[in-house]
Amino acid sequence: MMKRSFPCLAAIGMTVLLSACGFQLRGTGDTELSLRELSLSARDSYGETVKQVRTMLESNHVNVNPGATYTLYLAGEQQTQRTASYTAGARSAEIELTTKLPYEIRGRNDAVLLHDDLETQRYYVTDENNIIGSEQQAQQLRREMRAELVRQLASRLQTITPQRLDKLQSEADARARAEAEAARAAQQNMPPQQSPIEIPTR
Repeated sequence: MMKRSFPCLAAIGMTVLLSACGFQLRGTGDTELSLRELSLSARDSYGETVKQVRTMLESNHVNVNPGATYTLYLAGEQQTQRTASYTAGARSAEIELTTKLPYEIRGRNDAVLLHDDLETQRYYVTDENNIIGSEQQAQQLRREMRAELVRQLASRLQTITPQRLDKLQSEADARARAEAEAARAAQQNMPPQQSPIEIPTR
C-alpha cells in the first residue's frame, strides 16, 4: 500500500516544487504579458471581439486605461466564406469560413508603431435537409474562431515589451521631425509667387 502511494506523493511534491519556481505546464495558466498598461480602441467599440480582448488583457494584469501611452486598435473582423467542395449529387457542400482581424499598436500623435493581421479558418459540411442546424453550426464555429483570434493576439502581445514600443516611438518621432523640417525647407526654397497682372479695363 505504501509502495503504491509513494510515486503519487512524489509526483505531487514535484508539481508543488515546480510551481514554486514559477514553472507552468504548457497550456495552463495565463499568458505572461510584459505590457502593464494599454488603451483599447476598436472600429466596433461594442462588439464581442473587443469585449473578449478587454477580458484577456485584464486577466493578464494589463490595466486597460484610455490615458495610456500606447493604444491597441482593432480594425474590425473581416468574415468571409466560400464553398470548398461538393459531395456527390451536390446535395451538400463543404464550406470554408475565414475570419481576419487586423490590429495596430499606436503611440503618441497616433503614430502606428506595429500592425499585423490575425487569421483563422474552419470547415463544416452543410446539410440541405437541415438548414437551421447547418446555420447553427456555422455560428458556433464563428464563436470558436473569435476565441482563437483572441488567443493569437495574446500570443503576439506576449512578444512586445515596453522597451520595444519606446524605441519604435522614438523612431516615429524622429521621422516626424525630419518630415516637418523637410516640408519647412521646401516651403522656404519655393520661388515667391508673382502677383497677378491687372489688365486695365477701358
